[in-house]
Amino acid sequence: MSQIHHYTLTWQCPDTSGVLAKVTQNLFEHGAFITETSQYSDPYSNTFFSRIAFDDRNLTVSIEEFILAIDILARPLNMQYQLTNKECFPKVVIAVSKYDHCLVSLLTKCKAGVLPIEIVAIVSNHVDCQSLVEWHGIPYHYLPVNKDNKSQQEADILNIIKDTDAELLILARYMQILSDDLCTKLNGNAINIHHSFLPSFKGAKPYHQAHARGVKIIGATAHYVTADLDEGPIIVQEVKPINHVFTIEQMVHLGHDLEATALCHAVKMHAERRICLNGDKTVILA
Repeated sequence: MSQIHHYTLTWQCPDTSGVLAKVTQNLFEHGAFITETSQYSDPYSNTFFSRIAFDDRNLTVSIEEFILAIDILARPLNMQYQLTNKECFPKVVIAVSKYDHCLVSLLTKCKAGVLPIEIVAIVSNHVDCQSLVEWHGIPYHYLPVNKDNKSQQEADILNIIKDTDAELLILARYMQILSDDLCTKLNGNAINIHHSFLPSFKGAKPYHQAHARGVKIIGATAHYVTADLDEGPIIVQEVKPINHVFTIEQMVHLGHDLEATALCHAVKMHAERRICLNGDKTVILA
């Protein structure tokens, strides 16, 4: 018995009557065995979003012919789509500075097989995490940065992404602001964790800002990177209740757990092709 391969088709197009039926009918005609579906029709952007998981147990054509059939179907529907083999984990590069709590969570979950990614490189402007990364057998690239070499340092990061064929850059508490040019080049392919519940308390020391305002919840936000600092499309937000007795230090420690959880959740959904960009927002096809 031949091995069954599993695929995910994530797509979006202008919303018109019957678009879902046309796509599922096309899959049926070529023998795709659908195992999971989710969809959303946005009444504001008039866009239809869908994610369909299927396997090839009954496929009547080769996967190359199947892709061609989807491509032919997509043109008149003005449909953007991504078809991926679920067994082929996306390659990612992680950028980190000194704080390692998010990096540790990503490494641990990846090693445990619960995070469907392949970590191909770690880049950092510090050496603090080098021994940890090398213990995991992952290449570590020490790329110090200052105002004089920022352009070259970012070019080095891009080269590492290209050389490793990585599709995603994860900013795991990478305490550097990316240039507008790099943000543009990585549009939709870079995820940042912000140690606050955006859109409140952007920029530096958000926990200090939150403490000064006497907030009653503390949070962390994973979002796609854009040139507008901490304003990219939000993917995941995690929160915990607090009160007036919490010190700044306690808020920071609690926040570390929230940051790691939110970032891993966002990366997992990206890897599973559950996220669609919808202007300044995201659609999560759970």
